[in-house]
Amino acid sequence: MSESKSLETPPLNHLGFIVDGNRRWARQRGLPDFQGHTKGLETLESIVRTGFDLGIQFISLFIFSTDNWRRSRLEVNHLMRLFLKYFKTDSQRLLKEGIRFKIAGQLGEPISEKIQKAARSLEESSKNNTGPTLVLCFNYGGHTELVDMVKKIIQQKISPEQINLETIRQSLYHPDVPDLDLIIRTSGEQRLSGFQLWRASYSELLFINKYWPDFTSEDLKQALAEYSQRHRRFGG
Repeated sequence: MSESKSLETPPLNHLGFIVDGNRRWARQRGLPDFQGHTKGLETLESIVRTGFDLGIQFISLFIFSTDNWRRSRLEVNHLMRLFLKYFKTDSQRLLKEGIRFKIAGQLGEPISEKIQKAARSLEESSKNNTGPTLVLCFNYGGHTELVDMVKKIIQQKISPEQINLETIRQSLYHPDVPDLDLIIRTSGEQRLSGFQLWRASYSELLFINKYWPDFTSEDLKQALAEYSQRHRRFGG
């Protein structure tokens, strides 16, 4: 199979992005941090479109961590305004193209009611769409998801002897979302930072020495070409 053909139908089902480097991108250019985050959201849409055009069925993006609340109030407030705008307005372009949205994370305090409502509305309005799925990991933490999974199992009063791998999977956020095949992290940092710990157990990892706002569709195609050369063994 030629390289161009493999890029048209990449041999992966679920691609994850740890979108990193927005602030450093802005500071490198003498810009305020918020301009890096704004540019990062623009990059998000172009990369998602490319991935779906290439046949990927699930794309997850780590857009706001439970740890990100430690940042300055000014930066967090700007991020929340951006997310509100995205959930209510910018996402509608993909929504009209049949994309399904899933929000993975804790939609409660300290997130404002406006943002909670907009996120839930986006998810609800897309649930009957038949296109690929975009998972937005918002106010998400890998450890937090596992804690919530344990709480769900306890609430369902499942006995210990009934608990197995499938029990755990069905208790995760959005159990219909499959395991990750490939995780790409931009900015040169080489760690998962808690991104989808359960689904990442056998994923391939690729660390890119570019800030997220500089990541292009061609970079994605090159990453998929590299992925296609890897041999996944799953312990075998």
